[in-house]
Amino acid sequence: MNILSAVIAGVVASLVFSIVLGVAPKMGMPKMDIVSLLASMFSPRSNPVQGWMMHLMMGIVFALMYALLWSSGIGAPTWLGGLIFGAVHWLIVGMVMGMIPIMHVGIKSGTVQAPGLWMTNHGGFMAFMGGLIGHMIFGAVIAVVYAAL
Repeated sequence: MNILSAVIAGVVASLVFSIVLGVAPKMGMPKMDIVSLLASMFSPRSNPVQGWMMHLMMGIVFALMYALLWSSGIGAPTWLGGLIFGAVHWLIVGMVMGMIPIMHVGIKSGTVQAPGLWMTNHGGFMAFMGGLIGHMIFGAVIAVVYAAL
């Protein structure tokens, strides 16, 4: 496992994922602003720097997990392997989204709407599909960048 390659792949994939989320509403998808959700996690006041730091940090952590699995012989760092890892990733973290209100200060204070399972409170089935596609792109980018480095 190449840790530096995984870190770089995680940052690149997080930035690509952010671009996908940013343009999603222009393609008829609901607004899925994970950075803003993270920015108000510990305070009712939004802190965009904190949101971006958490978003990039999580991208790095997931890239390290993907690389660890690939180096253990589970899957391969190919675009198809990344798509599959991204889909599984979304199915797992989408369930966690339903538990966020337990620990999210902005949601508890009423300044932020709870995302619900797979962010469906922010656009129903289209939010689910947007998250799935976004995470599949995230996984594919990690795989391609990791393999290239």
